[in-house]
Amino acid sequence: MLWLAAYMGSVIAINIAFSAAPHLDILWSCWAGLIFILRDMVQVRYGHWSLAAMLAACAVSYGLADPFVAMASVTAFAVSEMIDWAVFTITRRPLRDRLWISSAISVPVDTAIFFGMIGIWAPEVWTVALASKLAGITAVWLLMRTRAARTAAA
Repeated sequence: MLWLAAYMGSVIAINIAFSAAPHLDILWSCWAGLIFILRDMVQVRYGHWSLAAMLAACAVSYGLADPFVAMASVTAFAVSEMIDWAVFTITRRPLRDRLWISSAISVPVDTAIFFGMIGIWAPEVWTVALASKLAGITAVWLLMRTRAARTAAA
């Protein structure tokens, strides 16, 4: 339940943050990397119900944040969530690999859709957004790989 609450709360909070202080877009872009990790953890625990969590968080965002930002967010999240769902459903690789593969595909798509819809074309913002999201999931992948290696050695 903690992953679910953290995911939904982060989606709502980041949409409000982008609406209230768009000039801090680089900071919010770093935070978005955490949301992708939370989304993957929700998908692992709740499966396809992660889509309902995303829609509920975006609906609340629409009421609390700038509707334009919320619409860009729901569109980007929906497309990237479908990519994640496809990777998680089709791929039979270990969880850590599915997390990384899905993020490697969905993160650039999500970033392009969101920033394109809200009109942020600054290369430094896109770079920070992509780098932070991929760095976060790579850190999780490394931790999971290390844990698996320790378990196998024991």
